[in-house]
Amino acid sequence: MSNIHLIIEERPSNIGNFMVGRLLPFREKRMVGPFAFVDHMGPTCLSDHENLDVPPHPHIGLSTLTYLFEGAITHKDGLGNETEIHPGQVNWMTAGSGIVHSERTPVYLRTSNKMLHGLQIWVALPKVLEEMDPEFFHFNEEEIPRWTENGIDFKLIAGNVFGHFSPVPVYSPLYFLELKNTKQQTVKIGKDLFGESALYILEGGIESEGHVFEPKQLLVAKDSKLCEFVMLENSTIYIFGGEPFPEERFIYWNFVASTRERIEEAKAKWVSQSFAPVPGETDFVPLPDQSRNIKN
Repeated sequence: MSNIHLIIEERPSNIGNFMVGRLLPFREKRMVGPFAFVDHMGPTCLSDHENLDVPPHPHIGLSTLTYLFEGAITHKDGLGNETEIHPGQVNWMTAGSGIVHSERTPVYLRTSNKMLHGLQIWVALPKVLEEMDPEFFHFNEEEIPRWTENGIDFKLIAGNVFGHFSPVPVYSPLYFLELKNTKQQTVKIGKDLFGESALYILEGGIESEGHVFEPKQLLVAKDSKLCEFVMLENSTIYIFGGEPFPEERFIYWNFVASTRERIEEAKAKWVSQSFAPVPGETDFVPLPDQSRNIKN
């Protein structure tokens, strides 16, 4: 692969066929296909008096995907769902017209030391489905398709690719894959990918045309295909992407929409506390400083 563009620490320099950053979105790439946000949580060791407590907060216009490597999170939402997520499981919440949820350390772990480590991802909805009714799904690890090919263990967390289909109910053509190996392997899968594509390194690293990329780096393919690269030994990487939307998306706080007006409506609705509340929860996350700009 050639023409990589390195923008770590906001200092760009052209060195190949990637744009490389720490998280999505970053300065030179706002979305990859329908993927609007990727957050790597941890790994963090929480003591017996430290806990994850994200009070009720709203979303619109997107689906959230939570995937843990270590620890546990209790999810509660305005539909009345209460679910605990563990490593290897998938929480998929589609906000559509609007939903509120909270994320907390489970009660039985709150007075003990624990780890928290995982990915949280936002997938924007197609414009025609932005106002769909909110939904929530939870999938156990054994429900997620997995296979081994050429010494690499694959897991299809969401979407469809290579003739495999995840049960996660996505609403546009996309894929979110986990690849693991023990020995160094050359990966050639570009012909089977579609739309825009990106790669996130969790463990180990990859090599492309003499350039080595390390954990917590996000590589976005400029030519929309991750054509060929070398996975170094004992690596875990995530490949995600899909067909981009014809319209731009605006992002403000936890809101994603195809118009600024829709985001303004959601802001006013949250200020007036008109979203359906999370049963049993009375606190909430206030709307951020109104001086913040809506990003596109």
